Amino acid sequence: MRIPLYQIDAFTSRVFGGNPAAVCPLDAWLPDATMQSIGRENNLSETAFIVPRGDDYEIRWFTPACEVDLCGHATLASGYAVFHILDPSRTAVSFSSKSGPLNVKRQDDTIVMDFPARPASQIDPPRGLLDALNVKPAAVFKAVDYMAVFERESDVRALRPDMAKLAELNSVRAFICTAPGDEVDFVSRFFAPKQGVPEDPVTGSAHCTLIPYWSKRLGRNPLRALQLSARGGEIFCEDLGDRVGIAGKAALYLEGAIHV
Repeated sequence: MRIPLYQIDAFTSRVFGGNPAAVCPLDAWLPDATMQSIGRENNLSETAFIVPRGDDYEIRWFTPACEVDLCGHATLASGYAVFHILDPSRTAVSFSSKSGPLNVKRQDDTIVMDFPARPASQIDPPRGLLDALNVKPAAVFKAVDYMAVFERESDVRALRPDMAKLAELNSVRAFICTAPGDEVDFVSRFFAPKQGVPEDPVTGSAHCTLIPYWSKRLGRNPLRALQLSARGGEIFCEDLGDRVGIAGKAALYLEGAIHV
């Protein structure tokens, strides 16, 4: 079987930046084990598989270790693949996912995604989290992920967490670390060692939690954010109440085919 593959750098306007995602258009779903093996073989933080359903698509995402229920950068990359490769006449598409419908539209050279909001509640810092981060944040919140809030951008840049200890914390999917930005509204980093992604370069789904928090705290909307990984990424954000707008650019790096 020959499966098309597009590797697209998301949340960046240039190749070698942002977060690389593989997008594999299918005619019908492959066995889960095969899709997981492709995700492991691609060895990117996410591989997205899309299957046509009527005028739109279903979408699923696989890390090298597991399937996830929501992924931002691979959805942005899938939107890019639809708009620029599969059907350039389109300016909007809806992806049906395990997290509900995800509407994506093209605005000039930017792709705008409509995602569910995942607001967090403040909690007492779990001892295991503080041990793993090796530094105490100003506050800790919990939604799908833990969110550790720091006072300064430099605090987030300096983080060197213990990945083995993070992976031992089983009550959440992953770990967001965030602070006010020096030149943008806020910055973040994202760690998901339990899912086979020690540090994700740019994480759209984390902004489902970040956007409601920072919009309320700063009293501003829309917002501009940076993710402070080695590759870096720029995210344009909007608080829509029970939804969030997450937008960014993308660049095609590779076109090819998988033979399985």
